[in-house]
Amino acid sequence: MVSQAVQIRTHFDLLIWLQGEMQYYLPHDILIAAWGSFQDGKLCHDVISPIAGVRSQNADAETLTPLMLQLYQRWTEFKKRPYAMKVGESGFLLENTGLQCMLGNALKVMRSAMVHGISDERHGIECLYVIFSGRLEYSQADRATVGSLLPYVDSALRQVSHLPDQTPDRTLLEPALKDVIPTPSHNLSNREAEIMLWVALGKTNPEIGCILNISEFTVKNHMQRVFKKLDVTNRAQAVGKFRELCESP
Repeated sequence: MVSQAVQIRTHFDLLIWLQGEMQYYLPHDILIAAWGSFQDGKLCHDVISPIAGVRSQNADAETLTPLMLQLYQRWTEFKKRPYAMKVGESGFLLENTGLQCMLGNALKVMRSAMVHGISDERHGIECLYVIFSGRLEYSQADRATVGSLLPYVDSALRQVSHLPDQTPDRTLLEPALKDVIPTPSHNLSNREAEIMLWVALGKTNPEIGCILNISEFTVKNHMQRVFKKLDVTNRAQAVGKFRELCESP
């Protein structure tokens, strides 16, 4: 079951996977992922659900973000451990105009939720996952299960390309890039150095293209220029040379 996570490539793949055997271990009707800067309230969202019209492209960030920030705050109060919650007949409510959208209407009939997140310690970006269900409550065993399986869900989601309106705020990554690349003594461009950072982190050309919102072909062209500038013939040699240059005074 979890081995299928590596095969996920599209939102549809993710939906089918989550609605299959995963439903036995993580029963849910709606899964919402929110990532970005929870301190500044700048979030992107993914909504995965078999309910008609409950999709990422139909979710209004302005109405969804307040709910996700509230759940994130509670998650931090629980020391970033999985927690469950249940509501009454009113279900989960979105602020402002959210009640008029399909997602808002669907959340009104949800009766329970589980919340957990994944922290990217390297880049200071967190992703919060909220699993909503029409069932009355989740058990302690369910909370333990979500803690075990969420890394696989997170890994699968990271392989799915961003939707047009989900372009990551690259300013969130700039501090980490400055820390890792302290103006090394090489003649790589800023974009080439940025690509090499992701190569050093084990990312493939398609993954780097998704992260930087450029084509795989463009990444490949940058890598060819990097090989020439660093006088290497493969990625492993390039990473070794790049690290040496970054660590040099």
